[in-house]
Amino acid sequence: MTDKTESTVELDLSDVDHRVGKPVGGGQLWDPCSTSDIRRWVMAMDYPNPLHWDQEFARESRYGGLVAPQSIAVALDYGHGAQPACVGHIPESHLIFGGEEWWFYGCPVRPGDQLFQERRFHDYKVTDTKFAGPTMFSRGDTTHRNQHGALVARERSTAIRYLAAEATKRGMYENQLGAVKSWTAEELAAVDQLRHEWLLSNRAGVSPHFDEVKVGDKLPRRVIGPHTLASFTTEYRAFLFNIWGTFHWTAPAGIEDPWIYQDPGWTEGFGFDEEGARIDPRKRDGLYVGPSRGHIDADKAGEVGMARAYGYGATMGAWCTDYLAYWAGLDGMVRHTKADFRGPAFEGDVTYFDAEIVGKDADSAWGVPLVQVKLRLTNQDGGVLVSCTAEVELPY
Repeated sequence: MTDKTESTVELDLSDVDHRVGKPVGGGQLWDPCSTSDIRRWVMAMDYPNPLHWDQEFARESRYGGLVAPQSIAVALDYGHGAQPACVGHIPESHLIFGGEEWWFYGCPVRPGDQLFQERRFHDYKVTDTKFAGPTMFSRGDTTHRNQHGALVARERSTAIRYLAAEATKRGMYENQLGAVKSWTAEELAAVDQLRHEWLLSNRAGVSPHFDEVKVGDKLPRRVIGPHTLASFTTEYRAFLFNIWGTFHWTAPAGIEDPWIYQDPGWTEGFGFDEEGARIDPRKRDGLYVGPSRGHIDADKAGEVGMARAYGYGATMGAWCTDYLAYWAGLDGMVRHTKADFRGPAFEGDVTYFDAEIVGKDADSAWGVPLVQVKLRLTNQDGGVLVSCTAEVELPY
């Protein structure tokens, strides 16, 4: 099927329709999660919860040792969790992340655990956007289980697929963005102070009790940034599938023509060289060669309509989970998040977190008391990056 809109350009969806609703394949990590994987992940997410990196603190906790943050499920997956949402060959296209929805089932990931994924292409729709004209919003589901078969998490990811040349021609971000912000010493000191205050807001991991909180309560404000090429690179390298030789391809049984690692139709210079990578793994490691190179290369970002270096959607989803889990403390946890990504974190920007309790449910479907939280991530100019709603379990 070829979708026609008011634009003169078209998305060729002929390789997409027949894959809707079907299981798909993808990458599977060879190795179990290690303590270094956990520490690298929280370092990249700028999430200094001592439960995840400080051995002495973790030993004294109820976990008895280091444990991974809930957000690590996406780091132990292939393709930043977007694999089942990026299905079918669309010529001359690119992809950015549109959002994530997560459900967590109370099974923590510890060092030595290994996650296995089941993936399914859920659905898609095409709308006309200011950013790129005809634009596909496609959704895919991933179920994460550990080596014992225990259900750890489920994710529904949304991918935004579009024609790179059309987005570049329209230049939406190019027209909106000014020069990369230059921060004064006073401004940076204020950012550092706010970051430090948030780190101290619950470093001991004390959980607020359900009866102690009320609708309208504000969560401590957080800030990350300014974002730089170094921070973007650090984030990227913490997703384990980007490390040479860490994964192999898997396919669901009984599916004819399963989508595993076929070419999604990336434009020239953004595809992988799968055969070449058997000799030189750099040819498919993403940043040097691959679809993510625009994240740290302004010229390449311009070729896909993004104007300058920019952060990762999966990182923003992890930021939301980490932020809420830090507030929930050691006896609480994040049960559900639904994050809509409204815009990227660009180089030079900072990201602020502001959240408020908007509801309470003492008798939830999860069988535990939950509070509903509305969370917004914004940049220094008030531009919205993420709009998130979440359900967080707290102890009585």
